[in-house]
Amino acid sequence: MMEHAQKASRFIENESRTDWHDASLWFIRTKRDRVAHNIPEWEQLRELASQIKDNVLANLDAYLEQFEAQALKNGVKVHWAADAEAHNRIVHDILAGHGVRRLVKSKSMLTEECHLNEYLSRQGIEVVDTDLGERIIQLREEPPSHIVMPAIHLKKEEIGELFYEKLHTEKGATDPAYLTEAARRHLREKFVGADAAITGVNFAVAETGGVVVCTNEGNADMGVHLAPLQIHCMGIEKIIPRAADLGVFTRLLARSATGQPVTIYTSHYHRPGPGREMHIVIVDNGRSAQLGRPDFRNSLKCIRCGACMNTCPVYRRSGGHSYGYTIPGPIGSILTPGIDLKKYGDLPFASSLCGSCSDVCPVRIDIHQQLYRWRQVVVKEGGLPLVKRLVLNGAAWMLSRPAVYGFFGKLMRKAMRRLPRRFLYNRFNEWGKGRELPEPPRQSFNEWHKQNRSRS
Repeated sequence: MMEHAQKASRFIENESRTDWHDASLWFIRTKRDRVAHNIPEWEQLRELASQIKDNVLANLDAYLEQFEAQALKNGVKVHWAADAEAHNRIVHDILAGHGVRRLVKSKSMLTEECHLNEYLSRQGIEVVDTDLGERIIQLREEPPSHIVMPAIHLKKEEIGELFYEKLHTEKGATDPAYLTEAARRHLREKFVGADAAITGVNFAVAETGGVVVCTNEGNADMGVHLAPLQIHCMGIEKIIPRAADLGVFTRLLARSATGQPVTIYTSHYHRPGPGREMHIVIVDNGRSAQLGRPDFRNSLKCIRCGACMNTCPVYRRSGGHSYGYTIPGPIGSILTPGIDLKKYGDLPFASSLCGSCSDVCPVRIDIHQQLYRWRQVVVKEGGLPLVKRLVLNGAAWMLSRPAVYGFFGKLMRKAMRRLPRRFLYNRFNEWGKGRELPEPPRQSFNEWHKQNRSRS
């Protein structure tokens, strides 16, 4: 299994792409800052959203039961899935019961998490992702690299080549408007020919039994309104108590995600239309286990805006695919260790702990603190590689002995001034490949203080 550091190294081999990826995401971050600063009550909104989510997590069972009861009253069919396998099986059973062979799907990180596309394809069902970014990566047969902008790692030239191969556009075409129009024509045929539509869920309102889907392309509406069968797949944490709470989150979501005041389409689905069927699949898939971890339960507040990714200096320069999971970046790094600590135990270390992720989180998740706590869990469970364990144990031994620390500090200052450069910068010094050590001081602060404390 390739670790994050190795995958990141492969990504940054292309320096120009790395710089472009970094700049593109920082541009989104600055847009977020501008629109947030235009809302005087922005911090109060964040706090209110966090408190609403606290209430939900403390009473999740009751809200889920209330949601189900209201949805059933609305004529909706509700299903419960304990894990990804159950989710996929339920969705397939619904589709098979209606003889569905072709379906359209709007963006859904949950179905990505459950690998629904691959599962249904093996059953002979054609699945077409209708979000433009999702369709691009589907045609490339690769996972999304970002939860809001799934194809952010690709340049328009690469998309032009892809569309030339798959959609038969003009060779060498890179104009975004032309490529978007080509995608629109391609997807229109898929919408018209679909037997069913699947969407994700941004919010599920316990009070009404309805679900809310936020898009900028209207593709969720197009699929649901044209197909006779609609299926909405949601994690258990998507619940909010009342319709009145929705305005808090819609004001935060788009501003945090893309720097927009609001998503272009905020669609509410409460009941099936005449002669149609509406199904909601409610999925756990490890969320209850995370809820039972006091140090990490706040991660379930996440509304999937991607703001933590747009600001993270590690994510911006390592790419989403380096994380090896559906949800990358800082939020993914606190969700995945709970799924498989051995497989994802390196991700909490893929962070500078600068705290920028927590600063921009619209629901005030303490992301950087959870990353630090997961590091402690990894160390306690013996998950650190042998070399790191030896280095950290040696550092702990030395730092707990002031005399030893002072001796080695003095020795290293002399060595840095007198030894030839090749002794410090060589293939064994990974840190020094991209960094330059500062000029070593003549004395340590402790030595300087002993000499000068009588003057103070």
